[in-house]
Amino acid sequence: MRFSFAKYQGLGNDFIVLDARQWPEDKVGPELAKQLCDRHRSIGGDGILWVELTKSGAVRMVIYNRDGSRPEMCGNGVRCVAAYFADRDEVKLGDPLEVLSDAGPRPVTLGGVGFDGSWFVTVDMGSIVADTQGFATAELDGTPTLVRFADAGNPHAVLFVEGEHASDEIEDDSPQRVASREATAALVRAHRDRYPHGTNVEFVAQKQDRSLRVRVHERGVGWTLACGTGACAVAAVATAVRGERDATQIVDLDGGRLSIRVVAEQGGAYHAWMTGPARRAFRGSLEESELPR
Repeated sequence: MRFSFAKYQGLGNDFIVLDARQWPEDKVGPELAKQLCDRHRSIGGDGILWVELTKSGAVRMVIYNRDGSRPEMCGNGVRCVAAYFADRDEVKLGDPLEVLSDAGPRPVTLGGVGFDGSWFVTVDMGSIVADTQGFATAELDGTPTLVRFADAGNPHAVLFVEGEHASDEIEDDSPQRVASREATAALVRAHRDRYPHGTNVEFVAQKQDRSLRVRVHERGVGWTLACGTGACAVAAVATAVRGERDATQIVDLDGGRLSIRVVAEQGGAYHAWMTGPARRAFRGSLEESELPR
């Protein structure tokens, strides 16, 4: 028996999509994720998305990271799920779609198709808790850097690289600079009182045009080309720090650009809407004998 899959990506954040109509939920779990996401011995990916189209028309989404951990939410994953069902003609332009995750429902609006076949998808990401004061200081390249907490349905630690050459520093991929960021991420994750299950860590530089350059070390994945929840967390924190109540932030990640609108809510949180592309990379199938026992 063969089991079909589809590989989707949103700004290079790539996922193996497994449809419940071929993949019963009891066949999907940490061991399958670790095997299929191996980039050298299998399909490769940042994670797997198990999806089920419910009788109500909503889509249930379960995420497993490359290391087998199960995050609460994935913004790029939601866009990939919408693109998957749009490619199957099960969701059409203008149709309402709700993606159900461990962090709750995420309403989706399907936009048009780009020149490369990408669907442009807007996701209502809900409330983002944004800490403006910071809860700790971490050393980044020898400079004390404030760590700000954010909750986008999953946890984030946001660190702004300051100074005249911040943009150059965040683009620097020298081994020394990368090792410094990784060491900082490890120290931030050691704050178990704030992050008992780990956290994504975002390194951010504000550019002259006020756009935000972001690099993400993702919990359960490592360095990733893009992180949708991370982009929303960074946008909410940046807007809160600026004292703004309604702003659209352009977030540039390694894999490309997202547009994040954030609007202040009562209690200090920000409501976020994320817009960006997602598209299929390829389709394939696996023999039952190739699956983990």
